[in-house]
Amino acid sequence: MPQGKQRMFTGLQPSGALHIGNYFGALKPFVELSNEYESYLMIADYHALTTLKDASALHANILDVARDYVAAGIDPKRAVIFKQSEVQEHTELAWIFQCLVTVPFLELAHAYKDKVAKGLEANAGLFAYPMLMAADILLYDTDIVPVGADQKQHVEYAREAAAKFNAAFGDTFKEPKERILEKIATVPGTDGKKMSKSYGNTIPLFGSKDDIAKAVMSIVTDSKAESPENVYAIHALFRSREELSELYTANKGKYKALKEALIEDIERIVAPMRERRATIGDEDAVRIIKEGSERARAVASVKMSAVRKAVGVAL
Repeated sequence: MPQGKQRMFTGLQPSGALHIGNYFGALKPFVELSNEYESYLMIADYHALTTLKDASALHANILDVARDYVAAGIDPKRAVIFKQSEVQEHTELAWIFQCLVTVPFLELAHAYKDKVAKGLEANAGLFAYPMLMAADILLYDTDIVPVGADQKQHVEYAREAAAKFNAAFGDTFKEPKERILEKIATVPGTDGKKMSKSYGNTIPLFGSKDDIAKAVMSIVTDSKAESPENVYAIHALFRSREELSELYTANKGKYKALKEALIEDIERIVAPMRERRATIGDEDAVRIIKEGSERARAVASVKMSAVRKAVGVAL
């Protein structure tokens, strides 16, 4: 592992097939930054349990995320790719943090408030989610957490948990900072809202060209606009604004032609990754996860020993 570098932490939930929003919002930035930092990349399987209740689907998704990371360009020999549930210190530390924060503090979490506002039942796991995420981040003395603008609160919660613990038990945790790439902070979906599996407005990252084409052709367009704004917003992830200005001027009013151009631009990026992904079998994915989890556990266990001593439970 590189010495003297700052440490970066990020993660993805294995809650379903990844889409291009996941790629631009998490995978691509992580690949680009992974050589700059000592990098930890977590498969957040316990977080996924707040919404996913299908054991076989979760198991398959876990292996898929490992494949996805490597296909996107992550080198598992350099970055630590690990599974949350393989490092039990995450849930142990989350409990300690839950004993430090208040119920009103957790009620301010966006994910919890959004669910309640929609009249949906929020389980206790979702309610306490921010403290498990704080544990995820703080266990590794993380310096930087790359997040979308809408996820900034997660890092703020981690800083608050660190500050409360340090005030109560002594200086133990480093307070991390978020790194937001403004250009791709929020990736729009086919309906113009944030791209999300829960909205059903995604473009699959590793789908076939036909799958990509079907999703792109479903992008909502405004017939009154001079150019299709939703198509352009996604297209801006793949080409410079100068290139798009020329393309959209030349094809003014030709929405089908612009969508076809977007399909080709997506395929140009996705096809090589899709081919790499197809070479990674289940045994390869399991090996990557096991090896990475051992490396993560070695770091987390040292930090957790210090925590147990600080709070007074160590003998």
